[in-house]
Amino acid sequence: MLTAALLSFGVIFVAELGDKSQLMAMTFALRYRWWVVIAGITVATTVVHLVSVAVGHYLGVAIPTAAISIVGGAAFLIFGAWTLRGDDLSEDEQLKAGRATRSAFLAVTSAFFLAELGDKTMLATITLATDHDTVGVWIGSTVGMVAADALAIVVGAVLGKHLPESVIRIGAAVLFFAFGIWLLLEGLLPGNAAGPIAGVAVVVLALAGAAGRAVWSRRRRGASAEPEQMQHQD
Repeated sequence: MLTAALLSFGVIFVAELGDKSQLMAMTFALRYRWWVVIAGITVATTVVHLVSVAVGHYLGVAIPTAAISIVGGAAFLIFGAWTLRGDDLSEDEQLKAGRATRSAFLAVTSAFFLAELGDKTMLATITLATDHDTVGVWIGSTVGMVAADALAIVVGAVLGKHLPESVIRIGAAVLFFAFGIWLLLEGLLPGNAAGPIAGVAVVVLALAGAAGRAVWSRRRRGASAEPEQMQHQD
């Protein structure tokens, strides 16, 4: 079991590096407390990888991913709209803060559950479970994925402390929309690169729009400052 756990940990940890799940973890960490994000990821990963080892050990059948990707994409678009609208709950009120935490936990758990079904890490776990101890594969793959996503959570938490709330909110919403379009196109056009390309395009367009707005604001401030300078000279 130990050998299977160590092997699964290494394989899944490496497979998760640079995966969209890491970017998702960082995005959630921008909006929610790190322990809520890690708890949601852990629960979702534990369940998904339990299903994976069961499939690999007993069934050996393929998981239909098209419909799952479409549902996941729609969910991320909803998350994006929710994030862009902003939170109405006050953290100063204990009851409302508790509700916000529960909502965040459910959002993270459901998002990662949908995103990981049929993902390459799930397929890798199924493959490992066909030839190795299932309990070891389950433990190793779960810990490996959580550890990889924890790195992204640290990055997201650090960024969240140094960026304005409005920037965090809009940036997180853009990433959610990008993930949503990515997953939708993966479901509608399986085996096509349209999903990743469209997701990256959404982020690039958002960055270009933000840069253009920053330049316009700077020029506007400069133009308004010129009359004041002329008055002081007079």
